[in-house]
Amino acid sequence: MDLQLTVPCAVVSTQPVRPILKHIGDSRQSVVCDVSGGVPTIMYWGAALNAASLANLDAIATATARPNMPGVTDAINAITLVPCHGDGATMRPGIGGHRPGGRHWAPRFSFVSCEVVGQQLISIARDDVAQLELETKLECSAWGTLHAAATLRNVGESRYLLTNLSITLPVVESATQLLTFSGRWAREAQLHRRDFVDRAWTAENRTGRTSHEHLPLIFATERAADEWNGQVWGAHLAWSGNSVLLAEVLPDGRKYVQLGELLHAGELCLEPGESYATPEVIGVWSGNGLNSATQALHRNVRLRSHHPTVLQPRKVMLNTWEAVYFDHDLSRLCALADAASNVGVERFVLDDGWFGSRRNDKSGLGDWFVSPDVYPDGLAPLISHVQKLGMDFGIWVEPEMVNPDSELFRAHPEWVLAATGYEPVLARNQLVLNLAHPDAYAHIYRQLDALLAENDIAYVKWDMNRAHVHATGSDGAAGTHNQTRAVYQLIDQLRAAHPNVEIESCASGGGRIDHEILRRTERVWTSDCNDALERQIIQRGTSMLVPLEVMGAHIGPPTAHTTGRRQSLSFRGATAMFGHMGVEWNLLTLRDDQQMQLRHIIGLYKQHRELLHSGDFVRYDVTSDNSAVAHGVISTDKRKALMSYAQLSTAQGLVPSLWKIHGLLSDIEYTVTYVPLGDSREHASFTMTGAQLGRIGIQPPMLFPESAVLIHLESQ
Repeated sequence: MDLQLTVPCAVVSTQPVRPILKHIGDSRQSVVCDVSGGVPTIMYWGAALNAASLANLDAIATATARPNMPGVTDAINAITLVPCHGDGATMRPGIGGHRPGGRHWAPRFSFVSCEVVGQQLISIARDDVAQLELETKLECSAWGTLHAAATLRNVGESRYLLTNLSITLPVVESATQLLTFSGRWAREAQLHRRDFVDRAWTAENRTGRTSHEHLPLIFATERAADEWNGQVWGAHLAWSGNSVLLAEVLPDGRKYVQLGELLHAGELCLEPGESYATPEVIGVWSGNGLNSATQALHRNVRLRSHHPTVLQPRKVMLNTWEAVYFDHDLSRLCALADAASNVGVERFVLDDGWFGSRRNDKSGLGDWFVSPDVYPDGLAPLISHVQKLGMDFGIWVEPEMVNPDSELFRAHPEWVLAATGYEPVLARNQLVLNLAHPDAYAHIYRQLDALLAENDIAYVKWDMNRAHVHATGSDGAAGTHNQTRAVYQLIDQLRAAHPNVEIESCASGGGRIDHEILRRTERVWTSDCNDALERQIIQRGTSMLVPLEVMGAHIGPPTAHTTGRRQSLSFRGATAMFGHMGVEWNLLTLRDDQQMQLRHIIGLYKQHRELLHSGDFVRYDVTSDNSAVAHGVISTDKRKALMSYAQLSTAQGLVPSLWKIHGLLSDIEYTVTYVPLGDSREHASFTMTGAQLGRIGIQPPMLFPESAVLIHLESQ
């Protein structure tokens, strides 16, 4: 343990102090911080430093000292983890708030203590005037990620109204490209690349969930960086509520990214002795392009999850939504289960429409009891039928919502997130149930606990289908922060009571995908769009944050319900292969040949899922016009791989360019085999070394738009 203790706390001078440099890191990365100001400043974040460099850390401070500049404050303000306006920083402050009357709105912290324990650096700083204490934590994980968080404590005698507390990470000036994500319902995770040479970019999310529109993930890269080359710095806000992201180039050329929870006016008020902890920011650095950076994020999900179900094979599921919608009929559902079992499905998930008065989307939310009208004998007959077929049973719920037309709302209209005196804003005929209300929380927990205790349910699809609008808590203040925490608590409590139940995070598709929700769930629903063409892009973007085994990917019907496009089963199957495969299709309508082909595709998934869900996912840039995409999974020992090449649209050239398959062992020979998807396409197999595959490449076949091929590579 490296310890610096008890420097007297006072109003600090704007004059620079002697740096105190600390190092955390391992063979993957190094982080060097100056902690002299109380709030750490990252001086270096990148490739691991050798022993000689670590023995002379002071040289970093000397070599990188910035000169005084005209037209600015005398102090050269560092980009600390939490920049303070009171220090003279003109960037967006990492902390904002005030005491009654607007006092102490721009705090200035000074050093109290710092300790390094293992690969974690913990610093405490204090402002005796504003009577605030700030604790910051930085940690380098064994799997290559950097974790940052801060906690603000009110050590004064009056309340402190907090408006923001964010984490700020510096970016080197050579990072001249910015990668950000946008989206909407049924078109999530759309990647954008832009110049990062001046001005600022920001995204604010007020939906009350991680959101379809602004995935809280950002990358800064060197201009020449791609999937395999160049330096990359990335940051993800692990939080399932409102958020704000910022990337800025300062007038002096310095760059930074800032991520934090977006707080509505008056949403967080710290009473004396209370504290607020930021969501965790997960940083990644790579010297070998985007694939390496995103693989570190994948390992963060894989290695930080403690759920026993994660280690099990990801079962092929059938979800009933696009097969039956609200038309629940026991005999029809049993027949659907028979058809699902016949093609190799392992889990049957009953979607919306099984409870209360829920015959359409206008009523029943909040009444989590089995509908006696639709299921007079309860769910037991259906569950028994499903289990006799060798499948387990899953169910859909939306615990955070309530319909005005429900028994719950009629009994307790005060249990919603709505402002007194205003007509509440409806969306999808529903309101948000205030889970921060103790009685509402207890009621929903009892219903869900009883549902899981009284029925043999192995899987829960947890949905959240509307944004927070004017979401006001019982105290009259904005309620999204408390609601998000209550959702976490509810899931955690149910997991403790039912540890073997898997949970899927869904929010109208991909509206709640982040690493914090994945600490308590095993799957995310990537998108409500099962159109394979759209899914190729959606899943590619989402793969930059989460690994394949938690990313729901379904084979939908021939005509996509969200776009009207009609696509081949081989294309739909190849697309769903790279995720947690499922089926969302009325299998009672299949012809014999479709049934046979679907069974074949599901069999391929089962054959390769151990590789798909344990290896390193890689993306390839194969065309300049984005007419085709390629990706795959390489085993951790690099001895085998499964790859996909998908033609999305017509290309500029008549013949596709050679596909250079990087990431393999250069001196090992691989047998390259095209994997049949149940269609008539045939290709000969051949053998090449890893060096030949990476430097020369292979010729992709000429494909029609919206079609794909799979290839399997295995070392001799």
